[in-house]
This record gives sequence, structure tokens and C-alpha cells, in this order.
Amino acid sequence: MNSGDTTWILVCSAMVLLMTPGLAFFYSGLVRERSAINTIKMSFIAMGVIAIEWALVGYSLAFSPGGELLGGLGWAGLLGVGTEPSDTYATTVPHLAFMAFQMMFAIITPALISGAVVERMRFPAYVAFIVLWSLVVYVPLAHWVWGDGGWLAELGALDFAGGTVVHISAGVSALIAAIILGPRRRTKTHTETKPHNVPFVVLGASLLWFGWFGFNAGSALAADGIAVTALVTTMLAAAAALTTWFGLDMALTGRAGATGAAIGAVVGLVAVTPAAGFVTPLAAIAIGAIAAAVSRAAMAWLGRASIDDSLDVFACHGLGGMTGALLTGVFASTAVNPAGADGILYGGYELISAQFIGVVAASVLAAGGTAAILLVLRATVGLRTSAIAELGGIDAVEHAEAAYVMDVKQRS
Repeated sequence: MNSGDTTWILVCSAMVLLMTPGLAFFYSGLVRERSAINTIKMSFIAMGVIAIEWALVGYSLAFSPGGELLGGLGWAGLLGVGTEPSDTYATTVPHLAFMAFQMMFAIITPALISGAVVERMRFPAYVAFIVLWSLVVYVPLAHWVWGDGGWLAELGALDFAGGTVVHISAGVSALIAAIILGPRRRTKTHTETKPHNVPFVVLGASLLWFGWFGFNAGSALAADGIAVTALVTTMLAAAAALTTWFGLDMALTGRAGATGAAIGAVVGLVAVTPAAGFVTPLAAIAIGAIAAAVSRAAMAWLGRASIDDSLDVFACHGLGGMTGALLTGVFASTAVNPAGADGILYGGYELISAQFIGVVAASVLAAGGTAAILLVLRATVGLRTSAIAELGGIDAVEHAEAAYVMDVKQRS
């Protein structure tokens, strides 16, 4: 056991947990003020229910010995997961520390989906959805990519910190959820929604950016050179995406808002996640810039479509994750990380096919699993909140709370 590695993983676990409240602020700033509490709670509740699910069965099914598609139940209830290092994962830190680090990933991933269904989904149905989704989609996918003997890992697909497991799965699921749930209701005088609190958006993005250093650099699972590389590539990809987004805004609209800058930074963070420990700093800049252009174009196109992915989760996380996963097959280098593989630029042509298969497999699992869960919930407990709640304010109906005192005065 290495005390430095253990300290690093514990700190990174706390940083990744902070990302979920950061996501809550980021998302809540983007919605109407009458939906802020509901949006915040959609992220915050995951810190409770998913942590319990992960400890009871999720971690075991994702990481314990099993088959190519799913782990077993040997570590259910964290039995056998103690303070000694694992023989398979993070062999220099306590097994419990590795489990806790992975728990934080399991928590934030379903919370990402909430951005596609804000302001119109019944909260009890949402809670049931994220628990079932974690078991049906996240857990198997985590085993495929990161678990011992997982079929995508055996295929050679690379995902350093969750571009496929976290962002592609959440982004595709968000798109399917938005389609099944249908668009938000609009009043005759309010046909579009705008961010109600831009400072919240920037604060949330900043907390995500900070926590992402733990997300990516912590995935080295040691305080070593790979962790340093991941930290630097994370910073540069986010910076490149932010700068690219700014440039595109100025060129196309003549203005550069804080909301666009915050979204651009998050897109860069998403895109570099699968590549962070496998690519050079210059490659990270290219990945961030390319992903920003792809996601911004997708947001513009989806904005004209009838699909109401409320906070553009698919464009930012789904397409950002896909872009990063595929570009890993271009820019990855064994000179950076011998445990990885060489991409196209370094004469390796097998990796890109493995990355493509990983993107397709994750997308199919996420789409199918999400559709099945939501259709069952719609037929049993119901998905949509009432028209009164949507038009008048979901916070008051679902939670009997208001984000701002002025809302209470206006309603009275």
C-alpha cells in the first residue's frame, strides 16, 4: 500500500463528489426560477439513492469477478471490500478507497440525464428512473469498459476516465428521455426559456472544472506522471473549448456571453475525459477545440428540431463524449502511457475501430435501457407532472418550496 496514492485517491473522491452539487448549480441556473429547486434536487438526490445502490449491489456487479457482460455478487453489500488493496484494481490503495472513487462516478452519471427532463418530470418517477438506469445501463457498461474481463476492455477500447461509461451513456439516454417525455408546455406569452441565473451557471461550471481534475487525474489511480498528464490535458482541453466557443460566438453573433463560455468549458472537459491519460497536451488542445465546434453546431441544429433536450445534454455530453472517444483513437500514444495504445497519428489503426465499437455499444445499451425503463414507468407510475405544475412552477407543486422569496410574494 502506498500512502501517497491513497491520499490522492481520497482527495480526488471528494473532488468528484463536489461535481454533483456543481452540476446542480450549473443546471439550475439554466432553467426558469420557478424550476430551480426541482432541478437542484434532481442532482442532489443522486448523492443519496445511488450511493446506497452502489454499496448494496452496483459496485459488485460492475467490478467483482464475473463474465464479459456483468460482474458477480461476490462483493454485494461491500462484503470482502476492505482496507487492504485489491488484487485487480488500484493495487496500491485500500479496496474501499477504489470503491468510493468509483461511487462518485456512479452518482454524477444519472444526474447528468436530468438536464434533458427538467421542468416536466414527476420527481418520484425520476428517482425510480435513476436507480433503475444505474443498474440496467451504468453498471453493465462500467463492467464492459473497466471491469476485469469486460468485453470492451478485452477488445482494446480505451476510456481513461469515463467518456464512454459516463458521458456517452448519459447523453444518449438524455436524448431518448427527451423524446419519450415530450417537449415542455409553453404559454402564449412565454414560448422559450432562458437562463434565469447566469452567475449560477458560471459557478456550477467552475465547480465542475475544479472537480474534473479529480475525475480525470484521479483515474490514474496513483500519484504519478500519468496523473500529472491527465491534469494538464484536462486543463488545456477545457481552455481550448472555451476559447473556440468564444470565437464562434463572436464570429457568428458578434457577442460572447458567459453562458456560452461555461458550456464550452464543460464540453472540453467532457471530450478529453476518455483521452486524458493517453494523449499529449497539444492533442488535448485539438480535442477540446474540435469538440466545441461539434457540440455548438449540434446545439444549433437541435434547437430547430422538435426534440426538447432542455439543457442540451446530448449535444454537450453525448456528442462531446463520442468526439473524445473517437479522437482518442487518433491521438493516443504509448509514449504518453504504455498501458494504452497508439492511435492513427502514431501508426496504430486497430484502436480507432475498437473506439468506434465502444461508442456504438454504449449508445445501443443506453438507448435501449432508457427506453425500456421509461416506458415501464410511464405505464405504471406516470412520468409527466401536471400542466399546472409545468406552467405555474414545478417547485411549488413537487416540493412545496421556492428558490427565491420574491416568487412567494408574487404568487401571494
